[in-house]
Amino acid sequence: MQAKAKRRVVNENGDGGEDLVLATSIVKGEDLGPIVRHAFEMGRPEALLYQLKNVVKKKEVEIEELCKLHYEEFILAVDELRGVLVDAEELKSELSSDNFRLQEVGSSLLLKLEDLLESYSIRKNINEAIKMSKICIQALDLCLKCNDHVKEGRFYPALKTLDQIERNFLQNVPVKALQKVIEKRIPSIKSHIEKKVCSEFNEWLVNIRNKAREIGQIAIGQAASARQRDEEMRNRQREAEEQSNSGLGDYVYTLDVEEVDEGSVLKFDLTPVYRAYHIHTCLGIQEKFREYYYKNRLLQLNSDLQISSVQPFLESHQTFFAQIAGHFIVEDRVLRTAVGILSTNQMETMWKMTVVKMTSVLEEQFSCMDVASHLLLIKDNVTLLGATLRQYGYQVGPLLEFLDTSKDRYHELLLEECCRQMTDAFANETYEKMVIKKELEYNKNVLALHLQTSDIMPAFPYIAPFSSSVPDVCRIVRTFIEDSVNYLSYGGRMNFYDVVKKYLDKLLIEVLNEALLKVIHSSTTGVSQAMQIAANITVLEQTCDLFVQQAAQHCGIPVQSIERPHASLSAKGVLKTSQDTAYNALMNLINFALDEFMALTQNINWTAEEIPQDGNDYVHEVVIYLDTVMSTAQKILPLDALFKVGSAALKHISNSIVTALLSDSVKRFNVNAIMSLDNDLKILENFADGRFHSMGLSKENSLRDCLIEARQLINLLLSSQPENFMNPVIREKNYNSLDYKKVASICEKYKDSPDRLFGSLSSRNSKQNARKKSMDVLKRRLRDFN
Repeated sequence: MQAKAKRRVVNENGDGGEDLVLATSIVKGEDLGPIVRHAFEMGRPEALLYQLKNVVKKKEVEIEELCKLHYEEFILAVDELRGVLVDAEELKSELSSDNFRLQEVGSSLLLKLEDLLESYSIRKNINEAIKMSKICIQALDLCLKCNDHVKEGRFYPALKTLDQIERNFLQNVPVKALQKVIEKRIPSIKSHIEKKVCSEFNEWLVNIRNKAREIGQIAIGQAASARQRDEEMRNRQREAEEQSNSGLGDYVYTLDVEEVDEGSVLKFDLTPVYRAYHIHTCLGIQEKFREYYYKNRLLQLNSDLQISSVQPFLESHQTFFAQIAGHFIVEDRVLRTAVGILSTNQMETMWKMTVVKMTSVLEEQFSCMDVASHLLLIKDNVTLLGATLRQYGYQVGPLLEFLDTSKDRYHELLLEECCRQMTDAFANETYEKMVIKKELEYNKNVLALHLQTSDIMPAFPYIAPFSSSVPDVCRIVRTFIEDSVNYLSYGGRMNFYDVVKKYLDKLLIEVLNEALLKVIHSSTTGVSQAMQIAANITVLEQTCDLFVQQAAQHCGIPVQSIERPHASLSAKGVLKTSQDTAYNALMNLINFALDEFMALTQNINWTAEEIPQDGNDYVHEVVIYLDTVMSTAQKILPLDALFKVGSAALKHISNSIVTALLSDSVKRFNVNAIMSLDNDLKILENFADGRFHSMGLSKENSLRDCLIEARQLINLLLSSQPENFMNPVIREKNYNSLDYKKVASICEKYKDSPDRLFGSLSSRNSKQNARKKSMDVLKRRLRDFN
């Protein structure tokens, strides 16, 4: 018994720890799943069950002990509870009676309360209905207001009203049908407003394109007036400077104040543009309008840049330029006043495209033109267009640079016209001195062209030193200078004097000089004509400096700045050369005529027994011809040229005499022939001396000296000691113009006179013999020398 009890105690003590853990988990309400799962996994569910039974037994023992401990108190609590049940029954009975009485009294009040609550609900609904009605009325009033604005064309207030409806009323409209109607109509109204302003803008596009031409014409006209005023001011300034430099008189200085004409301000309406852009901005589609504006204006510009195929460009170019000017003036106003519509890049793109297109058009048209004045007219209008648009900030440099590149084409046409004019002037020329009968004619042909030789008004009729072609040429050159300056001015160049001077040189060298040379070498040119041509060239050569001054004056260059070495034209030297050519041609004509007279020397009897007393026949013809030529030359040519012509003619005669002696047709001659030539030379020398003094020449060498070769040869042949020719001292003194070979050939032909001429004169015979011996010595020594 004790052993059995002891074993139980041991077992209980052995499992006491596990039972305590299990009991603690149960008290705490912990999950016993893990413990159960562990027991089954270990294969010991019996042990777990046993432990649970032990825990139950322990709890039962604790309950029994607790009941024993509070038994009396429990009894008292049960008694009190029974008393409470009795009191509760009594209270329930009282509450039932009170509830019955309350139900009887409150039923009437409940009916009144329900009526009151219903009234409150009706009032609430009425207030909400009034509030909703006010909202709808306000929304409808705004809709009516918007409709009125749209009908009267007040689109901005209409859009502001729509915006107010959308922001303040649309979401608050309680009537869904009305809300849907308003929501549906708002986009339609906006679309209608957009279409209306676009329609107005399209009308403006049409109207402004038509008005652009008028705007451009007015602006270009203002630029032309400004240019004219500037030119007048420069002319007055130039005149004042010239007077100041010359020290003439006192000056009155005035300040010119330009009055601005209010009517000259370009006026055109951009309201439709501002309106359309503002409305599109309010609609939030301003970028769409910008693109629409730029696209349509670009299309209009491309259309304006198309050249009319019906009307010639010469007739339509002013309208063409005016249209372009008006277009860009409008665009400039839009860029400056309607901020945001047009960007600077878009404007530059349009302008660059226009410059390229205009340059192409002008290049094509210039290449087709064959009249310089037409090209000048178009160029002038292009520069006016450039001056007009430069005021609005457009870069017109490329356009003016094109004009500068086409200057060669213009001057080429101008030179062709001048060539035709000069050719006509020379073709209609008689090459006789101009006879001016009236002062008006003198002013026109002499004073106006600065061709006067004196400041004193001459007596009329006045015989000018030039023929009628000289004033014509001067007028042609002056017009050329003016046209050249007109083309080169107001362009890309600031100082174009050197360019004008270059083309002026080209005109005088390639046109005037070539025309003169053609006239000089013409087969129809006679002696008097050649003289007048030479005289004309002298005048034209002198006018070269005048042409330079005129070019400088038109270019605005002070005259003092061009009065320096190497500032003259190259044409001056070329004309000088042509003048020499004219003199050579004149001398050739004179020599040709003289050769016809000198051919009469073939009729001379070279072995005559007698000496002609009045000279040979040819010499009289020669003297008459020379007298005629010199008289004519004295009226036409200056003294230097006159001496040149006379000396050349006499030299040619001298050469002709020597040539006649050298001719193969002259086999021999005697002293009588030489003495007849001596008489001829004396006649010619007397003529030369007479002319020399009558013409008032003051040259160191006289005209007589031009016959020196023939004179020395005759003197040698008539000399008593011709062998002295071989003496260097005597030869240098008396025969320095003679050539050894010529003298040798002529001396071989020289034979003595017949004996009978001196047969009865012993003294002359002895002299003749001495001369013959001396001549033989000369011949022999010349043979040895050769």
